[in-house]
Amino acid sequence: MSFQYTALGDSLTTGFGALPGNGFVPVYRRTAESRLGSFVASSNLGVNGMTTAELEQRLRRSNVFRQSVREADIITISIGGNDLIRAAKSGSGPNGISPRVLQKSLQECRQNFGGIMNSLGQLKAGTREPYIIRIVGLYNPYPQVEEATAWVRQFNQYASGYSSRVVGFASIYGEFAGNERGLLSIDHLHPNGRGYRVIASKLDGLGYGMLY
Repeated sequence: MSFQYTALGDSLTTGFGALPGNGFVPVYRRTAESRLGSFVASSNLGVNGMTTAELEQRLRRSNVFRQSVREADIITISIGGNDLIRAAKSGSGPNGISPRVLQKSLQECRQNFGGIMNSLGQLKAGTREPYIIRIVGLYNPYPQVEEATAWVRQFNQYASGYSSRVVGFASIYGEFAGNERGLLSIDHLHPNGRGYRVIASKLDGLGYGMLY
């Protein structure tokens, strides 16, 4: 018996900012293997800079993404951070970040995320094998910006609403808030090895559903 793990998402999924093998995907894969007592093969489909719109599109159009999801017993999604980062950069002016730009991006981000979850449901429809989906919540890459904090909290609240018997939401906001210096790499945007271990641990804490 072996399991297939498909990781979808942005630079957090690729493990950007940490040494090879220290991103949350390889750490979580090893933990899952130990918990399940069976080999876990992984397929990392993370793309640096990916947004919710781009992931939604890949799940509709890319055969590689679609097939990988169909075959997966474990799926993780880390997405949304780049939507905030792009909005913060494009809406930045002398008076700070435009709340209007942020609000618009949050609305689009939620809509795209809904499309992602819908696509996953369609791709897994009819499967008889048990599977789990794990959503990695967002931390705030701009802790000093009040509007960014509100954006991240609202996105997390929305994404956590998908929690079910199959879907689990790994909340990492509280772990990173105030601990950015210890958990982020030198670019202050991406986690370091310690930060990725925190994410993997939160995912592991959600259990493995019906896979046992």
